Amino acid sequence: MNGDKASIDEICSWLVPGPLDPNTEVVVGVPGCYLQYVADKVAGSQVAVAAQNCYKAGKGAFTGELAPAMIQDCGVNWVILGHSERRNVFNETDQLIGEKVGFALQSGLNVLPCIGEKLEEREAGKTTEVCFRQLSAMLPHISDWSKVVLAYEPVWAIGTGKTATPAQAQEVHLAIREWLGQNVSPEVAAAVRILYGGSVTAANCKELAACPDIDGSLVGGASLKKDFIAIVNACQ
Repeated sequence: MNGDKASIDEICSWLVPGPLDPNTEVVVGVPGCYLQYVADKVAGSQVAVAAQNCYKAGKGAFTGELAPAMIQDCGVNWVILGHSERRNVFNETDQLIGEKVGFALQSGLNVLPCIGEKLEEREAGKTTEVCFRQLSAMLPHISDWSKVVLAYEPVWAIGTGKTATPAQAQEVHLAIREWLGQNVSPEVAAAVRILYGGSVTAANCKELAACPDIDGSLVGGASLKKDFIAIVNACQ
């Protein structure tokens, strides 16, 4: 919940010209009221736009919510779902997030579902248990994995300045990939992109990107600064 048209203009002034690695897909998640504005601003560029949330129904008495079709009507084809703040600030359940993921996919959106554990869960040795539980709730609702890009975001590393070490992040990413291999298919496990989110910066992005099972970054605060270009280009 950041920004206004003036700050969007400023970000677009350096993001659109880049230069951005042509082999990297770039998607910016913006507040609902600016979806159309940003979609128009980045039209024809390498940058795509995502909504930060949507609901599990096409229309109805759900005041304050966005339907996938409304997002598409603004020229946007991506949505972030199950972000740790939706789970932990707004108390969205694993089941609700699974249903929202399913409906967004049925509606034709590309979906970025987020999973991850809180500090007390990591300290209790429950990291994979939590991630697998969150994945399991989505599993029955996903028929087309080609439109899914997973994001692992350890809640304890978001906006805290604490980052999972590349080794810690790689360990969880590998566990997620192995879980997908056992519970979906080896083909999906090999093909699905898993992003790391949690205090990604220009300083640590290359080391994270070098890990074999980390396929990109879900970037928070650093995406509002020019450093974001270095993160986009981390694999060059």
